[in-house]
Amino acid sequence: MRFVLSFFILGFTHIVYAVESKEISSLSNEPIGAGNYIQMFFGLFIVVSLIFGMAWFMRRMGKMSGMSAGDLKVLGGISVGQRERVVLVQAGETQLLVGVAPGSIRTLHILDEPILSSQSSGVNESSGFANKLHAAIKTRGKL
Repeated sequence: MRFVLSFFILGFTHIVYAVESKEISSLSNEPIGAGNYIQMFFGLFIVVSLIFGMAWFMRRMGKMSGMSAGDLKVLGGISVGQRERVVLVQAGETQLLVGVAPGSIRTLHILDEPILSSQSSGVNESSGFANKLHAAIKTRGKL
């Protein structure tokens, strides 16, 4: 115990002596130059460029899927509870009414006649809110 205590006391006195004798003066006198700023901004530019590049790459590659999604489409859906939904799915020429809940998916009904054709509705069609917003923007521009 006495050895450890004396070691710390001697170490502390050596640090105090080094500070008093200005042995560490080279650290306090070194200015930050323009080269340091250029290096910092270049590194920041590289990191930000990598982030934007990876975001662009992921967005670009996100549209590629391993399976052909042309034969399977979600035509619509409605929430019937907090976590339950009823979804209309088109698989080829057949339309299915599917119930989706946490941990289970069940076919509720197989439709004989299509309710909605895949050409008249789909993911790309504007919703009612989008149409109303577009009309509001048009009327606002005329005022």
